[in-house]
Amino acid sequence: MELQIRHVSKTYDNGVQALRDVSLTIPPGMYGLLGPNGAGKSTLMRMLATLQQPDAGSIHLGDIDVVKNPDAVRHTLGYLPQEFGVYPKVSAEELLMHFALLKGITDARIRRDVVHALLFQVNLWDVRKQNLGGYSGGMRQRFGVAVALLGNPKLLIVDEPTAGLDPAERVRFLNLLSELGENSVVLLSTHIVDDVSELCTRMAIIDHGEILLEAEPLKAIGEMRGRIWRRIIDRADLADFEREHPVISTRMLAGRTVVRVYGEQAPIGDFESTEPALEDVYFSAMAGHIGRRSELVATAS
Repeated sequence: MELQIRHVSKTYDNGVQALRDVSLTIPPGMYGLLGPNGAGKSTLMRMLATLQQPDAGSIHLGDIDVVKNPDAVRHTLGYLPQEFGVYPKVSAEELLMHFALLKGITDARIRRDVVHALLFQVNLWDVRKQNLGGYSGGMRQRFGVAVALLGNPKLLIVDEPTAGLDPAERVRFLNLLSELGENSVVLLSTHIVDDVSELCTRMAIIDHGEILLEAEPLKAIGEMRGRIWRRIIDRADLADFEREHPVISTRMLAGRTVVRVYGEQAPIGDFESTEPALEDVYFSAMAGHIGRRSELVATAS
């Protein structure tokens, strides 16, 4: 079952245009939507989850028209928003049983079997009797996935799922998402490049409501080879350096600044070619060196 998004736009009452003519084809598996805070990711996620409607455009999940037939989508949808509340004095097992009943699993034996299987799947079985108020951030996120998986959804939407997780919890959570992507469309919305790099077979980069680049992460990285250049400079020289070169990222190293520059050819000066990463693809697209912005600049010139 494929997710088709065609020419979707959304402008809020305050005049902010959250989405501008967004078109994407999202196949089964893990798909990453990558962009900074305020890029339009959450607006698109809420539309796919039938919580908002676009001003223009269409969205189809297989044969289901998401805009015109939201109830049909909800039967096959799992949604883990960026922030969700839990009842702190209720156990994970008890609350999941309640949500399963709301989902329409009325047979008590089937409901118990489904809930127990989900608690095993998200690795919360041993703490199923513990109140949710005592859960860590990662445990709460895994509980959220269990809720989202009720009903065996064909579309699973997760919005900024690893924000605030410690490294160990993040790895466990990403491994869980990777397993889920084997059987359904899993759309991962995030501003964390490494999440997409480690999980997704396809991705889109979005900023100011526009899709800047849609690609396979590994292929996009490969196409950047020979275009990323590295140099170490004094931090005091950074401002002048940025005026002279297309800098895409900087970071500190032993008190000095490591600068990465995009260039079709080697820049003048003491630069070395370096192996690209998905972060370089992301920053190059954001800066307009590759993707839709670069095409618009080329057309204008």
